[in-house]
Amino acid sequence: MTALIGACRLVDAVTARLGKAISWLILLAILVSAANAVIRKLFDVSSNSWLELQWVLFAAVFLLCSPWTLKEDEHIRIDIVNAMLTKRARDGVDLFGHLAFLLPFSLVMMITSWPFALASFAIEEQSMNAGGLPQWPAKLLIPLGFTILFIQGLSELAKRAAVMTGHLEESAQRAGGHQAAAEAEAERLLAAERERSTHPDTIPSR
Repeated sequence: MTALIGACRLVDAVTARLGKAISWLILLAILVSAANAVIRKLFDVSSNSWLELQWVLFAAVFLLCSPWTLKEDEHIRIDIVNAMLTKRARDGVDLFGHLAFLLPFSLVMMITSWPFALASFAIEEQSMNAGGLPQWPAKLLIPLGFTILFIQGLSELAKRAAVMTGHLEESAQRAGGHQAAAEAEAERLLAAERERSTHPDTIPSR
């Protein structure tokens, strides 16, 4: 179990470093979009390559940063419902979600998208738009992103199992962040609702 936890920490470190690096593409996408808009307005000139570059940059951030988001436990949850569950129930939901949805879906996407991307690379597929970019880099992002997500999903599954069996402390598995703040807010809203139910004339404060 110690070796497995060590492997999970290595996966987490690589995922976090990759996610932080790829997140800078957001700034690049903003600059490209702004420059393209200014040039189009001032000089009435536009380019399909600049437009497609924006899409590729967005796709790269979305696909390659999602494993980092998973690692940080920052994906959207129904926090009010989640806060009503016991810790063990929440752990069980996480385990079930990873086993029944995240890992199978990521695996299917990997199996189906790698041949799709490699075929595009083999023929050096180009955009159908005049002056557009090559298509294979964008298509390669799909299997690459889901492969990393699958590996991170295995790490999360192993860590959650380690937490449930007492081999890993919860604080080491989750850093908190926005998710912890959201859960705290959900608990506050639940407490306010209980107070309102107990004292109907009381208006909960914000």
